Amino acid sequence: MKRKDRLYQLMQRLRDGQLHTAEAMAQDLGVSVRTIYRDMEVLAASGVPVEGARGYGYTTQAAVTLPPLNLTEPELEALHLALAALSASELEQSQAARSLAGKIEAVLPEDSGSAPAPFGFATDAFAEAARGFAHMPAFRAAIRARQKLRIKVGDASHDLRPLHIDYWGRVWTGVGWDETTAGFLSVPLDRIDALQVLPGLFVDEPGKTLADWRDSR
Repeated sequence: MKRKDRLYQLMQRLRDGQLHTAEAMAQDLGVSVRTIYRDMEVLAASGVPVEGARGYGYTTQAAVTLPPLNLTEPELEALHLALAALSASELEQSQAARSLAGKIEAVLPEDSGSAPAPFGFATDAFAEAARGFAHMPAFRAAIRARQKLRIKVGDASHDLRPLHIDYWGRVWTGVGWDETTAGFLSVPLDRIDALQVLPGLFVDEPGKTLADWRDSR
């Protein structure tokens, strides 16, 4: 399993707010406990609100959220994309991007405890997250129009009823009912290799709605 895929699975697991030991996570994912320790450090450095310590266990208490700003959603998406891309580059704008991120941080909510990670930045493990923005407009439009999509993730193809775009832990994910596997699919947008809008529309059916997905979590 690629490290990036393992980190995503760990993020999904920690979202339930329960305490998970490194030993149990290591056994489930087929890696060493030391690897899980390193993964927890990577997640924390990437802005995921990880709490816990070695020998005790890990959990998260809240998703990474942003307060209301005088920005439209497309503007916020563009800002996040620009900061993520520039911060990882060697261009002279990299420093300007970090300066802008500092100004944004000044209006972000602040809880007691450790300081939040800078907005828009991630460690190398999530450096490709900005690539997902290429599919954001089409995915969002399909949700509003209730338009079916065909997405390719690696070697697999999925016919999807798109339901939601989720943002958590510095990662954007697309959520929908997967007609190919007859189950819900939650996939990071940066893992989508190709996206095609299908001619068919869809209507809500019991067991296949956004509310059903939320109830299943």
